[in-house]
Amino acid sequence: MVIDSATAWTDCLEIIKQNVDEQNFSTWFKPIVPLRAEGDVLTIQVPSQFFFEWLEEHYVPVLRKAIHSVLGENGRLEYSVIVDSGNQRNPPLIVNYPNGAGTKRYNPNQQVNNGSNEEYSPFVLRTLNPANVNSKLNPNYSFDNFVEGDCNRLARSAGLAVAKKPGITSFNPLMLYGGVGVGKTHLVHSIGNEIKKNFPEKIVLYIDQNDFTSQFLNAVQNNKIQDFQSFYMKVDLLILDDVQFLAGREKTQEMFFHIFNQLHQSGKQIIMTSDCPPRDLKGFQERLLSRFKWGLTADLQEPDFETKLAIIHNKMESDGIEIPTEVAEYLAYSVDTNLRDMEGVLNSLIFHATLLKKQIDLDLAKEVLKNIVKEIQSDVSVDFIQKTVADYFKVELEAMKGKIKKREIVIPRQVAMYFCKRFTQLTLALIGENFGGRDHSTVIHALESVEDMMKTDANFKNSVEDLTKKLKMRMAS
Repeated sequence: MVIDSATAWTDCLEIIKQNVDEQNFSTWFKPIVPLRAEGDVLTIQVPSQFFFEWLEEHYVPVLRKAIHSVLGENGRLEYSVIVDSGNQRNPPLIVNYPNGAGTKRYNPNQQVNNGSNEEYSPFVLRTLNPANVNSKLNPNYSFDNFVEGDCNRLARSAGLAVAKKPGITSFNPLMLYGGVGVGKTHLVHSIGNEIKKNFPEKIVLYIDQNDFTSQFLNAVQNNKIQDFQSFYMKVDLLILDDVQFLAGREKTQEMFFHIFNQLHQSGKQIIMTSDCPPRDLKGFQERLLSRFKWGLTADLQEPDFETKLAIIHNKMESDGIEIPTEVAEYLAYSVDTNLRDMEGVLNSLIFHATLLKKQIDLDLAKEVLKNIVKEIQSDVSVDFIQKTVADYFKVELEAMKGKIKKREIVIPRQVAMYFCKRFTQLTLALIGENFGGRDHSTVIHALESVEDMMKTDANFKNSVEDLTKKLKMRMAS
């Protein structure tokens, strides 16, 4: 059946009108002009890129319902977007591309699912405008709220250098690695946001490995490999998160290898994150690993006590909340997993204080942690901690609990105090009582000494981590 565009769009509008209110219908659908109908494809013209993005973000289900009702299940909608209205000397610039109402094409700028397996939009406008590219950056991440410490100083400094001169420094690629929740994602988003602010003409794209792989597979299935590769060639800063998950994906690695080469040769900046340094990545082509090592590799470690304390104060101050020093210290010592868990604890603390109309104090903090941090729920005792530490360091238990001040006794004693603070709810004074009646200042000194030794002595740090595993195994049993 042959149908003209005006008739098809009029029929679509009747369906749309039943699913949106009158004001939104007038604002977002009346200005649309039908251009042509060819087979299963209806082309409509919208007045701006913003107009197009708003429709794609808010009305894809409505559009799909209308277009399928009028043109059938294979019906597709194509936009003609006026990117530049032009002037007397230059005609308007118009770009055509399909929307989400039935198309299975894919857009790396906007991965949307809306409850189905269908992907939306083409890879990119033919002429990329930085203002039109969704960089996928979180605007809440910046260098201003990234707390610097010994655990991340090199990585942060390198990130700042890249943000000031993307693609020009020797830090290309910049590979950031570290465990879960140490701040890698925060830092790369900060770099991207800083570059967008300082170089608005540059095209910045953050994407994680999973999305990159999905885009590539969709490109293969839809014969859009050239479009896929061409899009990435236009990016000035490419941030690829969790690159370790490309392991074993030969075809995806092959594509990334070519993209990497062309970007690097063109002076474009590449940033990657991983859970380990390039030398420890398994399942990667050697030629790709060698390129990962061309620039700078910097690690982010778990924050020490001082950094965690600064992060806590920074977070609470940004929310306009004053947190008592003793509560901040308690949280910094007690939450020993990662920064994401710490943020979750702080959010829960704020919520409870607001809901219960209570001041944030030590009792409330302990109550909140009971429901969140597994270690706090444990019944591990001071006696068990003392015996475990004494056995590990091969010292007499009574000597460790007593007054002896020899170094071979003092260090295990300090480590035992450290774990008592982490894995029990005892106050500093009560911890001191269990170690020969020492006062709380002695316990504080012990905690600080353990933190300092972990920074400077790798063997000592390994010992503390081994003991942590032993104690957690007990708590899990």
